[in-house]
Amino acid sequence: MTTKSILLTSMKKAFVFPGQGAQFVGMGKDLYENSPEAKELFEKANEILGFRITDLMFEGTDEDLKQTKVTQPAIFLHSVILAKSLNEKPDMVAGHSLGEFSALVANGTLSFEDGLRLVHARALAMQKACEANPSTMAAILGLPDETVENILAEIDDVVVPANYNCPGQIVISGTTQGIATACEKLKAAGAKRALPLKVGGAFHSPLMEPARKELADAIMNTHFSQPSCPVYQNVNAQPVSDPEVIKKNLIAQLTASVRWTQTVQNMLADGASSFLEIGPGNVLQGLIKKVSTEVETAGMQ
Repeated sequence: MTTKSILLTSMKKAFVFPGQGAQFVGMGKDLYENSPEAKELFEKANEILGFRITDLMFEGTDEDLKQTKVTQPAIFLHSVILAKSLNEKPDMVAGHSLGEFSALVANGTLSFEDGLRLVHARALAMQKACEANPSTMAAILGLPDETVENILAEIDDVVVPANYNCPGQIVISGTTQGIATACEKLKAAGAKRALPLKVGGAFHSPLMEPARKELADAIMNTHFSQPSCPVYQNVNAQPVSDPEVIKKNLIAQLTASVRWTQTVQNMLADGASSFLEIGPGNVLQGLIKKVSTEVETAGMQ
């Protein structure tokens, strides 16, 4: 193997897909208006969902888009239809939380239709779990992961690390009281900030167990194909190409932590030379830069 071919094999393109929180009014409108293929997929989505999500995405209010049952399919659609408009193929993919479903359509594991049905089922199950159990999340800045983990372990309430976003930034998830106690203790331990988040509930925590069970049935009854490239999954940050293992990890995702810091580190170690964030917002690019200042990042929205 020549030096040049070694260099080329180690330069890999990673596609990454955002999760909830990146939505904005007007998302996907350009695509719908300028691409007949995109318009067809959006209309197919309206049909599958049984309501015109495009109306809410293009002309709705922030309040409309904040509802989990609207937010999740909206972000998924924007990301997946954008990815389909690209002529290039990734060497590896990953998605943050909900974004993992977009990643699985991008690498061919799931069809567009099945991906959307699962995201819709996930959103409804999560909304139901949130309504049954008042709970929330908070972002903790400026403490080592281990310090946060140790403090949470001492709290006599459900409160767990939900997202390891980048070094020095963890999102925690739990009961409303558990989060309040944790924020006080973490600030006392030296956290720069402990910010309660405006979310519907404790995503990626044991409180999502009813939603996990509900979604598990839908995932088990969906066909997963052999992917065109590995997906680095949230629950263990490892590359996976076996459809059965992908299923298992996807079922575990709702009650497990999103290991994003570790995912980016592993993609870099496996040769990722550029990251393209596909979908609304630029949050993931910022998080990736916190892991590696050198790596090339770009976005498409």
